[in-house]
Amino acid sequence: MVYLVRTCCGTRDGRAHVSPRGVVMSKEGVFLVYCMEAYRAAKGALGRQVCAVVRRYDVFASVRDCYEALHTAGERYIVSDIDAFIAARSA
Repeated sequence: MVYLVRTCCGTRDGRAHVSPRGVVMSKEGVFLVYCMEAYRAAKGALGRQVCAVVRRYDVFASVRDCYEALHTAGERYIVSDIDAFIAARSA
């Protein structure tokens, strides 16, 4: 999980802000970590693989832009939404 946080989350450009007490992120960054962990578990993937997909398809932008709707959704819906977003981007 630390790998995911330090390489993919925290600010709009994907850099984590590190304070003396640890990583400080926006609420969207924290939620992205939750989404990535849900996606990783659903797909049986490694964190590095999920991070690569998030970066390649700019999933963070989608999660950030849809935060208000997504943060109330269940894990299956979030994983399905990420799959749909990736499919649309790869088409």
